[in-house]
Amino acid sequence: MKSSYVYILTNKYRTTFYIGVTADLSKRLEKHYDETASKFTKKYNLKDLVYFETFSDIEQAIVREKQLKNWHRTWKIELIKKVNPTLKTLNY
Repeated sequence: MKSSYVYILTNKYRTTFYIGVTADLSKRLEKHYDETASKFTKKYNLKDLVYFETFSDIEQAIVREKQLKNWHRTWKIELIKKVNPTLKTLNY
């Protein structure tokens, strides 16, 4: 079974966050780097992966994405810091 991912991107100043869902994280990140994935990520230069979760089912990933998008900014940052305390850019 193929994994699905919920991921969070940010800019180099860590001021704006983008939450997305995908079945192929590597390919999706390439599209963000090429600025062809999303107008929002292109506009705010969001290319740094700082967080992701893996799911066995795309439906679960979509539910989680929607949940995180409704969270307050501080909650999102606290979630990221649990696994990435310095908000460093992750390699995937």
